[in-house]
Amino acid sequence: MDRTSEIEVVYRRHADEVYRFALRLSGRRERAEDLTAETFVRAIAGADGLRAETARAYLLTITRRLFLQGLRRSWRETEIVPEVADPGPSPEERAVHADELSRTRDEIAQLPEIDRSALLLRAEAGLSYEEIARALSISAVAAKVKVHRARQRLASAREERG
Repeated sequence: MDRTSEIEVVYRRHADEVYRFALRLSGRRERAEDLTAETFVRAIAGADGLRAETARAYLLTITRRLFLQGLRRSWRETEIVPEVADPGPSPEERAVHADELSRTRDEIAQLPEIDRSALLLRAEAGLSYEEIARALSISAVAAKVKVHRARQRLASAREERG
């Protein structure tokens, strides 16, 4: 398979997932679209790292790093912490009760960024702990701990609500 064909396959296979992850991180559709586009531009520019068999973790790592760079830039420019916007429900989420969904999103938004990223990479993207570890530049054990900790915090918040 030539390089252009491989890039097209990777894009078709992972663009939606990268977009959904970017939307979960940023909370804004426009920002998620920008992050998705920039992710693929960066991945193609560093094409040596873009291989069909490892593209998923590579792309999600780029997306997360771009999101964090944007946050840092935004914080420096405004000197305030941005609020997490409600991205609206996905087709799967429409079946879930609106109040519960809103509470869950608020609780996820309150998690420390690295715990939130680990949880979303596991729950939304379905990455293994080893893939999460590579994406977040931590050990696999730390990835498990972060996902577990995030789940515990969400469960505790639900218990407190009743």
